[in-house]
Amino acid sequence: MAPSKTSRTAQVPIPREIKVLVAAAFIIAIGFGIIAPVLPQYAQSFNASATAVSAVVSAFGLTRLLFAPFSGRITSRFGETPAYMTGVLIVAASMFLIAFSQEYWQLLTFRALGGIGSTLFTVSAMAFLARKAPPSIRGRVSGAYASAFLIGNIAGPVVGSVLAVFGYRVPFLIYGTALVAAAGLVFVLLRDSRLADRGKPDVRPEMRVAEAWEHTSYRAALTSFFANGWATFGVRNSLTPLLAATAFAGTGFWLDGPQIAGAALSLFALGNIAAVTFSSRLSDAHGRKPLIIIGLLVAAAGTAFIGWMDNAWVFLALCVLSGSGTGLLNAPQQAAIADLVGQDRKAGPVMSTAQMASDLGAISGPLIAGLVVDAAGFGWAFMLTGGILAVGAISWAFAAETNLPVTPGGPRTGALPAVNPPEPPQPDGHRPDAG
Repeated sequence: MAPSKTSRTAQVPIPREIKVLVAAAFIIAIGFGIIAPVLPQYAQSFNASATAVSAVVSAFGLTRLLFAPFSGRITSRFGETPAYMTGVLIVAASMFLIAFSQEYWQLLTFRALGGIGSTLFTVSAMAFLARKAPPSIRGRVSGAYASAFLIGNIAGPVVGSVLAVFGYRVPFLIYGTALVAAAGLVFVLLRDSRLADRGKPDVRPEMRVAEAWEHTSYRAALTSFFANGWATFGVRNSLTPLLAATAFAGTGFWLDGPQIAGAALSLFALGNIAAVTFSSRLSDAHGRKPLIIIGLLVAAAGTAFIGWMDNAWVFLALCVLSGSGTGLLNAPQQAAIADLVGQDRKAGPVMSTAQMASDLGAISGPLIAGLVVDAAGFGWAFMLTGGILAVGAISWAFAAETNLPVTPGGPRTGALPAVNPPEPPQPDGHRPDAG
């Protein structure tokens, strides 16, 4: 009996270097999960409005957006590992500074500083995964990296809610310490890889953003990265905890408002990881596009109605649903960009532009949705967010698949051992998925 597509894919092991980065991502994620439910309430302690609270989240995304082009260049010039460690340590320094903020403007400034380091280690990690991941398991590698963040995010918000009783500053001190530990892990365990890269200059050509833009799938990926940034990294982190802490306070539910905020973020992550464990492998064997579209539509449906809920159980169930949708799309959309770049091209600029799209959503989402909350309430803000996710699904409906069959009607690259098949020549000189 012939082995299935997914079993043939599973025979290709994930490289040790990627496992190190996955372990570091897990450490970082626990710390991030700890501060996620606390940050909006910490900002509120400075007498900040809903819009001002959202601005703290958006300031982080703004500096990520502005610094993203530089992070791509730094990664291409100095290498992924040095750029990664530098970025992690910058975020660690910002966390310690936030813990000792005395005024709102200090909190805003130090959170913005963290965005510089965040985009540096995010872009370098994406470029590292694109270079080191065997082509046949790109989806599985992206899924493993995403899962590390998600597992940390399941435990992190619960721990953060518990630590809030010791004051809002303690979680930031813990997160800063976790980041230092993550940088140390990468420094020690990737030492051989770093020295090998230093002794062998990277002569790979760099894929230009203009070249990637010719592909319909890259343009669709930028749209879905924007939508995911708006919903997941923006509105979820800024408004969902506020909604839970205010709408369900004093309702007699067995969890109080702040604890529901932590549970909401953890359940979102739980739904996310449940979906990503199989979506990443399916995208290797059956293509990226179907899973991305389904994920965006599920996330849109789960998000659009959260703001109207006055029942805590239904609210938490919708958090699971929207998290599941995000889990379906996360690994495939990142693997789709890696498909376009390949292993023999530098990915810094292309990856940093995708990160910019996500950050643009993370900036505009909390600000615009925060204004909608102040003017019309949480319901319309989350309805708008669901609509943005639906637009991402529409953009992918007209895009081309990136994980193509090796031969017409044959298996896809992701269903074979580690190979990188050449593409057939095209009369116009473009790749088959160029639009």
